[in-house]
Amino acid sequence: MTDNKKNRRTPNRGQSSVRRPADRAQMPENIVAGRNPVMEAIRAGRTIDKIYVADGENEGSVIKLLAMASDAGIPIVRAGRSKLTDICGTSSHQGVAAFTTPFEYCEPQDILEYARMRGEDPFVVVLDGVSDPHNLGAVIRTADACGVHGLILPKRGSCSLTPAVYKAAAGACEYAKIARVVNIARTVEFLKDNGVWVYAADGSASESVYDIDLKGPAAIVLGDEGSGISRLVRDRCDRLLRIPMRGRITSLNVSVAGAVMMYEVLRQRG
Repeated sequence: MTDNKKNRRTPNRGQSSVRRPADRAQMPENIVAGRNPVMEAIRAGRTIDKIYVADGENEGSVIKLLAMASDAGIPIVRAGRSKLTDICGTSSHQGVAAFTTPFEYCEPQDILEYARMRGEDPFVVVLDGVSDPHNLGAVIRTADACGVHGLILPKRGSCSLTPAVYKAAAGACEYAKIARVVNIARTVEFLKDNGVWVYAADGSASESVYDIDLKGPAAIVLGDEGSGISRLVRDRCDRLLRIPMRGRITSLNVSVAGAVMMYEVLRQRG
């Protein structure tokens, strides 16, 4: 490993309309779509007003979902699949959609405190503007699998937790700590001031993610699908890391790049 981290910083002490909007990234956050996401919402004890189930859906995991809803006293409403598509803003709802309480975001400090409560070095994922809901959901799902303590999203220029995000995350949203902040660059500085080393995924970087010691407090920064990480954010990161590639395509989907980097942190932490 090339980074001995002798100079590691010391931490500072001291119910919405269901009409489909033009921008699917800004769908309401109180609708959970998909069978597994809805079942995980029930398991997590999230308040659910009602669950829509498409007409004719009475087999497989829907039977289990209906039983769970009955045990929890949640009303079931039958409707046509087109109705669910209008509600969710996506046709990939698997015939199930739930009206829930809005997602409760946390603060970046809550993520660090959660890691310390677990006796672990903080592991954070920072998204500098991911607008595609499927990519965001996939990142959240991988973050859960890799033991990430929390994710940080910008309040502007990023997808919110839409039904498509819940579906892609396959239930991981119910267990994720997610903060939304006004300024990602300032949040990077906050993480650094609290002893977290911040690494940005950058295809032009000279250092490989496989050559760096990532076992200490770490934050992985991922950029927008099109424009990547903004200059202000990139300039504030401790290191820029690339993922080695040997093919003719010079970039990876953000959710794939995030998965590679998150799993490298997990691998090093054993």
